[in-house]
Amino acid sequence: MGYRRFIDRDGRAWEVRDISTSEWELVPESGDTEDRFRLPTPNYERDPFELSNEEVQRLVDKGRQQTRRKEPPKSPFMD
Repeated sequence: MGYRRFIDRDGRAWEVRDISTSEWELVPESGDTEDRFRLPTPNYERDPFELSNEEVQRLVDKGRQQTRRKEPPKSPFMD
């Protein structure tokens, strides 16, 4: 089975793997230092080959915002 190849706006190449009907995994191609991550599929399309590059880029941007770690809130008990 083949996977979709996607090149993001920064020029990094990814392999979009549909691991289930509700989730895709983006795996960096060789030579890329990024970590793999997972995205929920859009409600309107479950096949990564049917989406345009712009739609996939929007999903990547949204997925990265959700997976970023936020700083823990400051403790009111510390000076």
